[in-house]
Amino acid sequence: MEAKPMANGGVKDEKQNRRSRTIHGPTNPMVTPLLTDLYQFTMAYAYWKAGKHNDRAVFDLYFRRNPFGGEYTVFAGLEECIRFIANFKLSKEDIAFLRECLSPKCEDAFFDYLESIDCSDVEVYAIAEGSVVFPKVPLMRIEGPVAVVQLLETPFVNLINFASLVTTNAARHRFVAGKDKLLLEFGLRRAQGPDGGVGASRYCYMGGFDATSNCAAGKLFGIPLRGTHSHAFVSSFTGPDEITEKSLKSQDGSKLCKDFVSLTQTWLGKLKRLSSSEGVFGETNQSELAAFVSYALAFPNNFLALVDTYDVMRSGVPNFCAVALALNDMGYRAKGIRLDSGDLAYLSCETRKFFHTVENEFKVPGFGNTNITASNDLNEETLDALNKQGHEVDSFGIGTNLVTCFTQPALGCVFKLVEINNQPRIKLSEDVSKVSIPCKKRSFRLYGKEGYALVDIMSGENEPPPKAGQRILCRHPFNESKRAYVVPQRVEDLMKCYWPGSAEKEREELPTLVEIRDHCMKQLEQMRTDHMRRLNPTPYKVSVSTKLYEFIHFLWLNEAPVGELQ
Repeated sequence: MEAKPMANGGVKDEKQNRRSRTIHGPTNPMVTPLLTDLYQFTMAYAYWKAGKHNDRAVFDLYFRRNPFGGEYTVFAGLEECIRFIANFKLSKEDIAFLRECLSPKCEDAFFDYLESIDCSDVEVYAIAEGSVVFPKVPLMRIEGPVAVVQLLETPFVNLINFASLVTTNAARHRFVAGKDKLLLEFGLRRAQGPDGGVGASRYCYMGGFDATSNCAAGKLFGIPLRGTHSHAFVSSFTGPDEITEKSLKSQDGSKLCKDFVSLTQTWLGKLKRLSSSEGVFGETNQSELAAFVSYALAFPNNFLALVDTYDVMRSGVPNFCAVALALNDMGYRAKGIRLDSGDLAYLSCETRKFFHTVENEFKVPGFGNTNITASNDLNEETLDALNKQGHEVDSFGIGTNLVTCFTQPALGCVFKLVEINNQPRIKLSEDVSKVSIPCKKRSFRLYGKEGYALVDIMSGENEPPPKAGQRILCRHPFNESKRAYVVPQRVEDLMKCYWPGSAEKEREELPTLVEIRDHCMKQLEQMRTDHMRRLNPTPYKVSVSTKLYEFIHFLWLNEAPVGELQ
């Protein structure tokens, strides 16, 4: 069943808020300045004590590896970060709590300082939310007083990590399912708590799903809702005698069927005679039929039946068809069926054959194309298997594996200092993948002749940007032998200013959820399919300019201690 977003909420409110330039607080009221790790406050005190708290710092937020064994990620969570810093302020109650948590030797003046800070001296540059992104390339660059920016680290990483992970998971499911399938997110009941459930619904929609079963997410974000009934509804009926109100008005209101149950029974008899030579079914389950009739009487415009409570082909599908044909007599069109168990490929194909037989025998145009929805612990692998087997499913309801990101629980975002007081900084490690790329940078995406993205390149802030039609040398950040010349047909500057210190200053507007979703779909279309495929995807190239490459290695040698052999 479909429910439209409320007229006074969701998308409409979102557009009105943007026109007023007011940035409301985070969706989750638990996202406050105290949603951070204690060491952020202990570092803030140490910075303050050393007189370094106002040193101008630059931090990059990025991740090191793509999730789910893939070669791409979708960036999400930016809006919540901007909402957070636009309303960042420690309350008196927060300060009182911190006094209890921190060492009694912390000076009173430090708590006065904490009470005074906000994010008016912080700037945030970011890639557009919903963009396809890759390891090492900064998703966000945060500039400001070092003590303040450190206090943003944990909440920013928290807000980006799960959002990007579940959006990527949704995008991967969309890629496997195909553009023409309806994808429904059904994960609320098994999500990691209320926030995990609401967040997953939002970011699954961003990643390409069409609707959710989550009413709270529908109200908050204007996401289309879908839902019908469960096995409990079907098994709660014992027979047609339970139905007391049997009448149904036609769709146009011109006639009244006083006994819709009898009309359904008549159609069931015709279906039995039709299938007698086929041996499809004999007696169907009458309690199931009663449940279907009852639901159709309640929702004649949105009748979709769960057909696997007893037996799909011997009872569920014939009972559905009988009710659907009775509805057709009254001017209504049944929505379809849902399969929640069994061999989904086989059952969907057999059901489709039966639907076409009904259409041809009873001259009901379009009945053969009645929607078939499948659920039952679906994931990327099962969708891929169904494609290979061949199936007739039109819609997929996906829950647990989608919203919990079952195959990978975290993205692994990091937040690293790359510059302080205009001095580039680097973080070294014996694991080269953990070496940070220093200094304030710009990021560009270079596109080839066919319109697909070829490579992302990072350069120093003051370097001239790459230009379309001009050859540029793209180098691997750490491997000197990996390099290639690229002549881009188009160059995209990835980083934009989303927070200049105030909502009143010139900045990139935060798009609506629908706009972000549209941007995500366009981004995915600009990627080559070999980067997107499930098995053995081609790695996407991330590079640095020659000047940045040389500077990275100069700073590396400068900061690494020199050993001495005795």
